[in-house]
Amino acid sequence: LWVLCGAGNNGGDGYVLARLARAAGFEVDVAALADTARLKGDAARAYEDYVAAGGTVRPGGVSAPGDADVVVDALLGTGLDRPVDAGLRACIEAVNAADRPVLALDLPSGLHADTGAVMGAAVRATVTITFVGLKPGFWLGAGPDHTGELVCDDLDIPPAAFADATCALRVIGPGLTAAALPRRSRLTHKGAAGRVVIVGGGPGMPGAARLAAEAALRVGAGLVTVLTHPGHAASLVIARPEIICHGIDDAAAARAHLEAADVVALGPGLGQGPWARALHSAVVERPGLRVLDADALNLLAQAPCRAGDWILTPHPGEAARLLDRTTADIQRDRRAAVLDLAARYGGVAVLKGAGSLVARESQFPWVCDAGNPGMASAGMGDVLTGVIAGVLAQCRDPGLAAVVGVDLHARAGDRAARAGERGLLASDLLAELRAGANP
Repeated sequence: LWVLCGAGNNGGDGYVLARLARAAGFEVDVAALADTARLKGDAARAYEDYVAAGGTVRPGGVSAPGDADVVVDALLGTGLDRPVDAGLRACIEAVNAADRPVLALDLPSGLHADTGAVMGAAVRATVTITFVGLKPGFWLGAGPDHTGELVCDDLDIPPAAFADATCALRVIGPGLTAAALPRRSRLTHKGAAGRVVIVGGGPGMPGAARLAAEAALRVGAGLVTVLTHPGHAASLVIARPEIICHGIDDAAAARAHLEAADVVALGPGLGQGPWARALHSAVVERPGLRVLDADALNLLAQAPCRAGDWILTPHPGEAARLLDRTTADIQRDRRAAVLDLAARYGGVAVLKGAGSLVARESQFPWVCDAGNPGMASAGMGDVLTGVIAGVLAQCRDPGLAAVVGVDLHARAGDRAARAGERGLLASDLLAELRAGANP
């Protein structure tokens, strides 16, 4: 083991690990990146115990790991609030260049514990074992690229000790799907399972509306209707005959369908031309449960308004337009961004991306710990829109539907990626949704 120890309690964890590893028969090489004479408190005691047990420390700079099988990162803990200095940066870069499995203690050094920002440089861990509680930075910013497999040990601290702690994020758990989609009565009919209307598929973009519509059906919506550009109606029905499809010329032709819907999803393939703008106005002005995505969000950014009964599902670029910021600003603090979206526009905000976030105004956001890089492909957002709309039509709770929809979508993506992430298509998720919707 090549154990890299810093100056604080994280370094102390490294000395504890090194002492226990030696006792278990491992060969241990410890490099101290801080003057051991200046260690204090628990870290000093951990170092002294390690030396008393026969351990040795190589001071000063960091060389290559030689034939080490595993690198242990115990350089920096959770208190990092400024870029790492040149010496630590060189060490972190050496770890990342070493091509060895890396075990990070508490969190990868150089990663901001709260935002997931890389503070100049950050260790890319194979496994991170974190202590006491989970850190938001594992899911935010660049955190997913640096954390690796995550293990949490609460060190047997009793739950009562956390009574006054402030929650920053909640990880979506498996029990929520059963709450949103309970086992159905044998007397259930398709009307009781919810009526969804998908508004989209502007000129040249019928596929997005089709993906959303089938996704809504696959998670259990009883009736799904697509209102699309007249030129696309026939092709959509041929592709999936269970979808009801109407080609409409204007908002007046859509009115009766919108009034009959339990949930309206606006945006997949919508466009921003006159046809799209007319339908956008009709849906935004209609009270009731709605899901807005894609160009529906871009049009909303041009004429902002609030509603308490809709779900907005922007990716970072769309979120930047909605908040009049840059995409980099959104990614720099995704948790703050999703809360700002909910505060400015009302309802429920879903900030898509690695570690998708779901938030209502003034509530702790939810974070999704599923999904994979293969899902960075065209049409994935359209499928998510349909999933959320289908769940919402059944549970009628926007907050619950958004959280469960995000989770169902991500886990379907993980199942679909078993044959490999590269080349994963949005339509590959459709066959995987039904299993997740039947917990």
